[in-house]
Formats: sequence, structure tokens, C-alpha cells
Amino acid sequence: MARAAQIRRLDELLERELERFEREHPRSRELARKAEESLLQGVPMPWMVRWAGGFPVFAADARGARFRDVDGHEYIDFCLGDTAAMTGHSPEPTVRAIAEQARRGITLMLPSEDALWVSRELARRFGLPRWQFALTATDANRFAIRLARELTGSPKILVFNWCYHGSVDETFATLDGGRVTAREGNVGPPVPLAETTRVVEWNDVEALERELAQGDVACVLTEPALTNIGIVLPEPGFHDALREATRRTETLLIVDETHTICAGPGGYSAAHGLEPDLLTIGKPIAGGIPAAAYGFSQDVAERLEALLPRDERADIGGIGGTAAANVLSLAAMRATLDEVLTAEAFAHMIALGERFEAGVAEVIEGHGLPWHVTRLGCRVEYLFRPDRPRNGSEAAAGGDPELDRFIHLHLLNRGILMTPFHNMALMSPATTMADVDAHTAAFDEAAAEVR
Repeated sequence: MARAAQIRRLDELLERELERFEREHPRSRELARKAEESLLQGVPMPWMVRWAGGFPVFAADARGARFRDVDGHEYIDFCLGDTAAMTGHSPEPTVRAIAEQARRGITLMLPSEDALWVSRELARRFGLPRWQFALTATDANRFAIRLARELTGSPKILVFNWCYHGSVDETFATLDGGRVTAREGNVGPPVPLAETTRVVEWNDVEALERELAQGDVACVLTEPALTNIGIVLPEPGFHDALREATRRTETLLIVDETHTICAGPGGYSAAHGLEPDLLTIGKPIAGGIPAAAYGFSQDVAERLEALLPRDERADIGGIGGTAAANVLSLAAMRATLDEVLTAEAFAHMIALGERFEAGVAEVIEGHGLPWHVTRLGCRVEYLFRPDRPRNGSEAAAGGDPELDRFIHLHLLNRGILMTPFHNMALMSPATTMADVDAHTAAFDEAAAEVR
């Protein structure tokens, strides 16, 4: 009976918040209806259908850690483009560099001096000496996988259950009774996922070693911590065991730092001394302009340079793109890395992440709720379950969609945007203590209502 009462109470609260959202967002509602006439599902990208209010908020302008919608409401933005705007919206050095470069050219299919500066800076931050550029982390991961297959001659990749690597086909795999299958909702997988991918649970060294022993894995593609199913941190010694197993089986290790750059200027890899063979990074490194990069250890770079063609075959290998490494993206990367995502900025952002985490933890404890909060650098996330999950399956099983929707909508109606697909908050150089404390107060109000 207690659970039934809780569900009824949550339904009442959600209905109240939905009514408020619709009442206060007439222009967004109008635009959402018009969008159905010309946009598939009424949105410019399929994942934009997932909004707590039933239709999306339409943005009018954004600056720093805040944005304003078409109905005139201002929001503290903890979503920040799901990491793409971790710099804050339109940071001045990046905007200046974009404007200056746009007058001189946008894309040329020729190298620029900025490419040299950016590659050297990435080498300094992440410890890998050679780099190439792409437009998205998805492309960087795709290209890294192809190069790994070319180097090793092995057909498969290995990923961790509930990982996130953009829209790479091979990574939308999961485990079902020990079998590798396509994740629920995977649209049009080109081949059965078991043909391309091995999957193990995060933090499961025994399963990792068993799958690598099959001898058909070209690379392990991994985040340093799971980030898109709630933050699931590595257990002590896990990364050491992963590196030892990949080296022993001559499997390349690709580390995807796209979300975990929140750990510091060189991401989790630099903060914790990881030694990947390849590394991919995208989203925030150009201040929101599409850009990504992938780096190589000295050994991998030398092997690739001895292997890859330098003649007329060089443009038919399935790696690259007409607009990749364009001069506008590289100018934005240089300005962002040089003047925005600095060591000083990360110190500020991580301190705010600690404050955010402490505020949420105090609310959870104060109301005696069976929830928890986890932080990775300046990225913080809360899950509606008492115990920290050890792997992606445990994190997925602990979800509560209705409670999640209510919390999101409750915060949105009070001027705070969390990442729409999970309870993630990100700090930017422009985020303030007052922003963090505003979230704590609104979260406290929501927690009191559902207690």
C-alpha cells in the first residue's frame, strides 16, 4: 500500500508540474506544433523527442552558464549541451577566433598553422604524440576502430555494457543472458552485433580476460568511467588490469575522453596516469563548434605511417571527411584550449562540482531518501537507488523513469536545466556558487515533496 500511495503522490506532483510547464511556455508549445509540419517527429534530431514537459523548450539565446527561451524565461544551464558547451555558451575567446577565421576562410581542404598548435597542445595534455582531426567524437571513434582493425588484422571490438561512444554502430550492443545482442531501440543495425562486438560488464576483469582470450579482438574501446547510464567509476586496480590484459593479448586500447574530460585539462587519462594506444576526444574542445581529435602513441603512429598509403589510394580508406580538419574548427579549438579550458578554469569547475555534490548529498541525507550522488571532476549525477552501481546493468536496473521525469520538470519550472536524458549536471568556467546553491535549494524542495 505504501508503494501505491507513493505512485499516486508522484502522479499528482507530475500532473501539477506539467500543467505549470504548459501554461508558462505558450510560444514553445506553438513552435513545437508547427515543427510537426516539416520535421520528422517534430524535432531536428530524433533524441530531441525526450523532454520532461511533453514538448521541448525552444531556446532564444545563451551566454555563459545561462540561456533564455522564446517565452522569456532564463535558466541556469547544467546540461551545457551534454558536455558540448562545457566551456559555457559562446566563450569570448572562441567567438573572437571564429569571427576572425570566418573572414579568412571556413574550409579549404588544406592544413593550417592552427592544426600544428592544437596537435602539440593535445599531445601535451594527453601524452600521445601524434593526432588527426574529425568533426565529431563518433567519427573519431569510427576512424580509430578502422585503424585498429587494419593494424591487428582482427575483426571485432570489445566494449563495456551500457557504454557511450556516440553513434558508432558496433557500440550499441548489450548482454542478454550472456549473449551479445543489439540494445533495445537500436535503429537498423547493419549486422547482428555479435558479428562485430564482444561485450563485458564494467569492472569485471575475469570476463574481460575471457573475451580477449578468444584472439579476435582488434581493440577495446572504453570510457575511463561509464558516464551515460549514471556515473559508474572504475574499481581500484581495474584500469591497471585492463591495460595489462590488452598488452598481453596484443589488443589495442582506445580511451574515449569525450565525457571524462570533466576530470581535468587532460581528462581522466592525465589525472590518473592511463596509457592508451589511441585516444579520442570531441564535444567541448572547440567551444561548441563541431570538432574532434584522435591521438596515437608513438608505437601506433610509427606502425600506421609504415602501413597507410601515401598515393592515390589515400582518400578511399574510409577515414576522413571533406569538412574534417577545417580551418574554422581548428581556430575554435586553438582558442578554446588556449584561453577557455585552462588549468585554472578546471580548478574552478571541479571545486563547484564538489559543492554541487555536497549539496545534493546533504539533501538526500536530510530527507532520508534511498538515493545517492556521484561526481567525476566537474560532472555530477544522482541516481534514485541507495547503492552505487558496480556496472552498467546495475545502473540501468536502478532507474526510475517517472521520478526522473518529475525531478527534471520540477527543476525546469524553477529555472534550472539538467541533462534531459539523465540526472547529470556539468560545471562550466562561467558557473557560479550561486548557480550551484540555486540547484540545491530547488532539489531540496523537490525531495521534500516526494519523500
